[in-house]
Amino acid sequence: MTENERPINRHTGQPIDESEALGAKHPDDHHHEEAAPIAGAGAAFDADRPGVQTPSPPDVAVPAGEGANTIASGTSAPSQQEIAVRSALETVMDPEINLSVIDLGLIREIHFLENPARTHVKMMLTTPFCPYAPQLMADVKQATMAVVPQECEVEILADAWSPDMMPDPGLLGFSY
Repeated sequence: MTENERPINRHTGQPIDESEALGAKHPDDHHHEEAAPIAGAGAAFDADRPGVQTPSPPDVAVPAGEGANTIASGTSAPSQQEIAVRSALETVMDPEINLSVIDLGLIREIHFLENPARTHVKMMLTTPFCPYAPQLMADVKQATMAVVPQECEVEILADAWSPDMMPDPGLLGFSY
């Protein structure tokens, strides 16, 4: 078996000998006097052996999205700015339903962009031709700029809204 074909220990990331994988002692291994663990149920991992240093996992390069705080697992952790903006948007109410744009799940994304510095909010409407769209957009801009003092753009998404997008659909007063 060549160096490139050697199996890799999935716990430590280190190449292992086939004989080590079967639990045999390596002929050059004089610093471990105790018997090597036998592979299978209850066998110790290389990291559990005394004197074996395990490498730290390599840094994962995560592409930085526009204003997104993406972490290695692929999920997105909200920044303090985004939390503050979402809190301020709790005061922006849909005049027909009398719930906030946050409670309705209308605010889909918030990005903090540079050059020029601005906040970009992507939101939906409860109906495609909502007569209150201009007022909701103005209210979202005003609430956002009160928290983050920079220009704010509000983009209306063409996606269809449904109560399933709400954090708590029960706020509508009925179950479906």
